[in-house]
Amino acid sequence: MTINNSPIILNVLENNVNFIVVNKPDNFNFHDEALLGEGLFNQVKEQMQLSTLYPVHRLDKMTSGLIIFAKNLACAQWFQQQFEQHTIDKYYIALSDKKPKKKQGQIKGDMVKSRRGTWKLMRSQNNPAITQFFSFGLRNKTRLFILKPHTGKTHQLRVALSSLGSPIIGDTYYHSSVALERGYLHAYALKFIYDGEQFEFISRPESGELFNTTEFIKMLNEIGKPWSLKWPRI
Repeated sequence: MTINNSPIILNVLENNVNFIVVNKPDNFNFHDEALLGEGLFNQVKEQMQLSTLYPVHRLDKMTSGLIIFAKNLACAQWFQQQFEQHTIDKYYIALSDKKPKKKQGQIKGDMVKSRRGTWKLMRSQNNPAITQFFSFGLRNKTRLFILKPHTGKTHQLRVALSSLGSPIIGDTYYHSSVALERGYLHAYALKFIYDGEQFEFISRPESGELFNTTEFIKMLNEIGKPWSLKWPRI
């Protein structure tokens, strides 16, 4: 568990002339914090020795995994537009110790602020958060979720699984149990076409005891590339 933003060894998956893809550690802030030190953004900028760097999307402090940074304004604007238009496929993995109300499907509804910084899912559909998912049973009543968000709301995936009755293990906002060494949510895969070239990235979590069990790794290998699953059209 990362207790502060001490210097990290960057795991760089792509160092393109226009953008970078790195693996964010869990429990690590995106931005600087006075008591915790430099966040991911400035550490990437300094370690890659870049004079300019642009964030194009973000991950919660709890969440580990793949994140993109643009090296120039034109690239940043392109990525931001693609994220807004949902043309970039994003896939997450999560673990829960609670059986979901359904094993696969779609979670859709408006999100509103609740108590103590949490959010809740509503039945209304004015500006809904949309998440598709598949779940797979592991031993000890643990379930692996493959999540495909079609919107980018704050806490979207955490609230979506909580609404299914399957809050994420280690999520101190939505799970009732004592926090573990990390929250078990990871940005697992990205797929997009940039400048006529197709890019695909898949990265297994680097930390977390439950993410490193033989059974979990075997299940991920059996599932294969997440975009190969039979995702229904929205």
